[in-house]
Amino acid sequence: MALLEPPYIAVYITSTLSDDLDGYDELNDRMVKLSEEQPGYLGRESLPAEGNEERVVIYWADAESLKAWRLHPEHQVAMRAGRERYYLSYDIRVASVEREYGFQRAAG
Repeated sequence: MALLEPPYIAVYITSTLSDDLDGYDELNDRMVKLSEEQPGYLGRESLPAEGNEERVVIYWADAESLKAWRLHPEHQVAMRAGRERYYLSYDIRVASVEREYGFQRAAG
C-alpha cells in the first residue's frame, strides 16, 4: 500500500473466528465493498495471522469518517452478527497517525 498523507486514522482489528462461518465470507466481502464506498475511506491491509485469527488495518481520513462507518446501518447489522455468531473474540485499536515516512532502495 502506498504511503498516505497524515493525519489519518488507523483501525487495527485482530479477531478470532468461531467454527460457525456459514455466510461469513459473503458478509465480509459485502462489508469490504461497502466500506470502500464510504467517504473518508483510505484503504486496508490484511496482515499475517495464524489458525482462525484474522488481522486487518483499515485507514480512514478522520474520526468523523470512522464514526459514520461505525454507525452505518448495514455495518451495525454485520457487527451484531459478528458478536453473536462469527467471532469468538476481537480487539480493536484506533490510532491517529501524525507522521509517516518510508525508504525504498533503488533497483540496480
